[in-house]
Amino acid sequence: MWPWVWVAVVVAVAVVGAVAWWLARRRRVRERDVLWVANTGYLATVPAFVSWVRRYRALQGLAAVSLLTAVVGAGAVAARPVETDVVVDRLGTRDIVLCLDVSGSMIEYDGAVLRVFSELVDSFEGERIALSIFNSSSRTVFPLTDDYALVQEELQAGVEALDEDPADFDYTGGSDDADILVFTTFTAGTTANLAGASLIGDGLASCALQFDEGAADRSRSIILATDNYVSGEPIYTLPQAADLVSSRGITLHGVFGGSARYEGTPEETEYRQVVEAGGGLYFLADDPAAVQGIVDDVVAQQAVELDATPEVIVTDTPTAWFLVTVAGVGLLLVVAWRVRQ
Repeated sequence: MWPWVWVAVVVAVAVVGAVAWWLARRRRVRERDVLWVANTGYLATVPAFVSWVRRYRALQGLAAVSLLTAVVGAGAVAARPVETDVVVDRLGTRDIVLCLDVSGSMIEYDGAVLRVFSELVDSFEGERIALSIFNSSSRTVFPLTDDYALVQEELQAGVEALDEDPADFDYTGGSDDADILVFTTFTAGTTANLAGASLIGDGLASCALQFDEGAADRSRSIILATDNYVSGEPIYTLPQAADLVSSRGITLHGVFGGSARYEGTPEETEYRQVVEAGGGLYFLADDPAAVQGIVDDVVAQQAVELDATPEVIVTDTPTAWFLVTVAGVGLLLVVAWRVRQ
């Protein structure tokens, strides 16, 4: 961050070293300061003495290198090395409510839809998802949230509960008691209205109430999975509920949960017309394997992102140079101790 400090330290060390060398070269040794010892000329030929001189000079050189290392490291630390990252967060602004008809005829497709959503959540970043299920009444499994751990837990519970047709359970033998408990626990609260079943309009209206932050710039969509088979007298018809959805700025996408042989029936035709009139996407889910493409298409069209203000993150990174300084000082102390020996 302050590279000039490091440069200044290196230059100062170089100048001091050069001055010291120059002074040492120019220094005149006065004769009275020299202690002459007779008969020492032979020492230069003594192997032990020669070895000691070489070792001493090597230690002197090592001490100089250690000192230089410590000074350079300290200068680098003083220069405050940093790492700069520019982070631009992408804020996911997509809200999706999965609205599932859990009446008996829809169980097969609900399990497939939930399984795909469980896989898609892994790629979400900032998007919020909610799950509401209905039959004659509605239950919010979880509200709009980006707590993906919770979402995955609930979606997996839904897959386990809705993957098997409850009509195939043995309600008398006791062998399917565990599966029955899982199914009834997950769908609890969806049959509170005894006056009917599969009240599509009421279920859709309930899903429309899941959205919050009405003033926020967020993409809102409902993926309604139903066969549009109504048994009873709902408060909202499907067209009325679709009008409510549209009035709240929500896009309705439809998944017809029936086999291809039901295409063109009054229920399927009404469902298609209502969804397409509101500008939504409409699909037949006759093959559960096609649900992957269905949800991918919806998610791709509903993806909206807002660029956040770029944020500059400055992180001090003195560790490496600090270790260099410590190593230089430590080595210098060891060499000094060894020279004194």
